[in-house]
Amino acid sequence: MSAQFLEALSTPAARESPAMAAALELAERALESEPDVLIDDDLQLTLLLSYGLSYGGVTDSDGRWEWNPLQVAVRTAIEERFERRLRELVGDVALPEPGADAVASYLFAVTAEDTGPSLSRFVAKKATREQAIEFVIHRSIYTLKEADPHSWAIPRLTGRAKAGLVEVQSDEYGGGRPHRIHAEIFARTMRGVGLDDRYGVYVDRVPAITLASFNMMSMFGLNGRLRGAIVGHLAAFEMTSSVPNRLYGNGFRRLGYGEDVTEYYDEHVEADAVHEQIAGRDLAGGLAEQHPELLEDIVFGARCCLLVDGLVGEHLLASWQAGGSSLREVSGAAA
Repeated sequence: MSAQFLEALSTPAARESPAMAAALELAERALESEPDVLIDDDLQLTLLLSYGLSYGGVTDSDGRWEWNPLQVAVRTAIEERFERRLRELVGDVALPEPGADAVASYLFAVTAEDTGPSLSRFVAKKATREQAIEFVIHRSIYTLKEADPHSWAIPRLTGRAKAGLVEVQSDEYGGGRPHRIHAEIFARTMRGVGLDDRYGVYVDRVPAITLASFNMMSMFGLNGRLRGAIVGHLAAFEMTSSVPNRLYGNGFRRLGYGEDVTEYYDEHVEADAVHEQIAGRDLAGGLAEQHPELLEDIVFGARCCLLVDGLVGEHLLASWQAGGSSLREVSGAAA
C-alpha cells in the first residue's frame, strides 16, 4: 500500500488519479483484515507519508496532493482505525474536575505513576555506543520535526490555553534564535554521532511503533476535533521529559561524546522543568476550564503519550536485552 501511495505521489495531483484511487482501494482492503495498526509497518508508513504532505520536506511531490480528496480519504481511513485502537488501549478512566488546578494535579499524578521501562536509565548506565546511536535514529522521526505537531493547535485555542501553548512553543523554536531551535540542536546531535540529519533518511530502519508515536501526534494536531488530545499529549510529554533527558545526556557523556551531542538533552533538563508547569496548568488546565467538554480528550491524549512512548521503550529494551538490534533489517542498509 505504501509503495502504491508513493507511486501516486510521484504523479500530478489529479482529482481522479487512478494511482491514488488504487492506493485507497489497497488501504480499504488492508483495513478489512482488522490489523493492529500500531505495529503495522505499511499502514504507519503510509500515514507518515500522508502527514508529510502537510509538514513538508518528507516527499518530493506535487503540493496539491495535500488536500486531494483521494489522498485525504486514504489518510482518514487509516486514522479512523488508528484512533479506535488507541481508545481501546486507553479504555475508560476516571476524570478529574474540569478546573485548571485539578487537571494539572491529575496529570502530574498520572505521569508520576508511569511505571513503564526506564529507557533513559538504561541509556545512562548500560547502553553501548551502537545502542545509543540506535536510540538517536528512533528519536529522529519526531525530533527533527520537534514541536511541529503541537503547533497545529495554536489557531484552535484561545485565551489562557493559547497563551500557554505559544509560550512553550516559543522556547521550542529557539525564542527567535535559529541556532537554538530544538530540532536544529538535535540535528547537531545526529551529526555528532555520525548520522545523516536529513529528515526521513532512516524511516525504513525504524519499526511501526516508532512511526506510530509521531503519527499519533500528527493525527491529534491536524484534526481540530482532537485539539484536546494534542493538548493532553503535550502536557504529558513535557511532564515526563526533564529527568529522562538528564539521564540521556549522562549516558552520552559516559560513552565519551562531547557537548555537540549532549547539548540537546542538557537543554531540555531546565527548559522542560519550566514547560511542565505551563503545559499542565495554563495549557491543559486552562483548556479544560474553558471547555469542560474537551476534558475527556485531554486525559486521552495524555494517556496515549505515556502508553505509546512506553511501547517504543519496551521495544528498544527488549531488542537490546535479547542481544539484537531495535532497528528493522533492510536489504542493503548499513547497520
